[in-house]
Amino acid sequence: MGKRREIIIVSNRGPVTYQHGLERVREAKRGGGGLVTALGSLATHHDVTWIASAMSDVDREIAEESGGQAVEERLANGSDCRLRFLAHEPSAYDQYYNVVANPALWFAQHCLWNLVREPDCERSGLMQAWREGYAPINAAFAEAALEELSRRPEAIVFFNDYHLYLAPRLVRARAPEASLLQFVHIPWPQLHCWRVLPEEITVAIHDGLLANDVVGFHTTRWRSNFIQSAQSVVGAKRVSGETAVSHIGRKTCLSARAISIDPDELAALAEDPRVREHERRIVETRPEYLVVRVDRTDPSKNIVRGFCAFELFLELHPELHGRVSMLSCLDPSRLNIPEYEDYVESIQREALRVNERFQRSGWTPIDLQIEDDVHQSVAAYKQYDALFVNAVYDGLNLVAKEAPLANERDGVLILSENTGAHEELGPFSLTIDPFDIRAQADAIYEALTMRADVRRRWIEDIRSWVREHDLAWWINGLLHDLESCLANGCEPDALGDEQKTVHDDG
Repeated sequence: MGKRREIIIVSNRGPVTYQHGLERVREAKRGGGGLVTALGSLATHHDVTWIASAMSDVDREIAEESGGQAVEERLANGSDCRLRFLAHEPSAYDQYYNVVANPALWFAQHCLWNLVREPDCERSGLMQAWREGYAPINAAFAEAALEELSRRPEAIVFFNDYHLYLAPRLVRARAPEASLLQFVHIPWPQLHCWRVLPEEITVAIHDGLLANDVVGFHTTRWRSNFIQSAQSVVGAKRVSGETAVSHIGRKTCLSARAISIDPDELAALAEDPRVREHERRIVETRPEYLVVRVDRTDPSKNIVRGFCAFELFLELHPELHGRVSMLSCLDPSRLNIPEYEDYVESIQREALRVNERFQRSGWTPIDLQIEDDVHQSVAAYKQYDALFVNAVYDGLNLVAKEAPLANERDGVLILSENTGAHEELGPFSLTIDPFDIRAQADAIYEALTMRADVRRRWIEDIRSWVREHDLAWWINGLLHDLESCLANGCEPDALGDEQKTVHDDG
């Protein structure tokens, strides 16, 4: 992992959140999301202070008791870090998270708006939420990062994702020599997707990101889109001969490194007794062929259109009725946001409609499971014949990396060309247009009838790639990119171009 560094991680969610257990004893629960898993590995090899929002009432109690300062915490992987909870004012946090970050920024960056009707920035109160929620919460994160920097001026400040676009500029203004790194975990869309937001917001987002020394993206595609939008929105200039842009007299280096997984951690999880129990039930009830999808109930995941594709597949191939089903393990997501609640209802309606059309005694075409159960998902990983990933847009999609490592049936990956993972895994998967239902239906059939030697070769190629480009590779690479940028002016070959397997859309 290289030399040990002091790193201040800044993210909306922290590595743990606390609840009251029996007799009101505080119990730590691992924070949600792949980001927490990835960043938690940093604490194994570096001295980490983690700044995050207090997500529960108990988190807020801890923040109050500590006077807003960091406390020592043991993470799920056995490493230690200093954890600093920020207890935000509830109404400001609601505007920050539920109006600006989700859905506005998420929808813009995944190109999800129905532009005939959305967004309605006035009725949604977007500008008010930006000024009274997103900006103040970012200022609170920046203030906490500055306080930690005052104690550890040599530390790297590592901002994460779309919740914190304004914080780097606020830190840079008061700590000009600080080492600032930010990774964008979701897609960076083309310029027209940004134009749907008010100019004040779009300019501030680009300006904030360009206060970092390095900004990282999963793919060269997202990086190229950022370069183009930064040039157009704030007048950033390409730095000749480097993968970098300059803005108001400062250079920002741009990295393209896809986040990954810890293969050993996944292997251990696959042997968990709870996984084995789910797997036993799947094996006992599965038909000859099993198509699996594992997703959050997010509109970007394209679940409803995927069910339409499976319906068309069944319509085209009646000889497979009773011999194939689609197991959909869906994690309910952001149900306090109307757009997400409506989408879950659409998912349920579509699955019911397809099942009512085709099901018969002993066979249900779509097995819909909407619950937060990682053990069921990993059991499904082990048993799929075709893994279906048809996201409209996805920053990466870790399922496409996790599932092949756990699979025991030489399953075929069906992968949307608009996922970040496609840049890496496209040569070893069936590529689909996420908007083309017929192409998706045909891909399901091709996956289930593919020659055994091709299936084996493809899944082995995916496994080799993921094991070589694992989580440690991602973390090491980002720190190398930052050091290279600070020391050498960010030469292009130091910024993750070696992962490129398809092309640079820029």
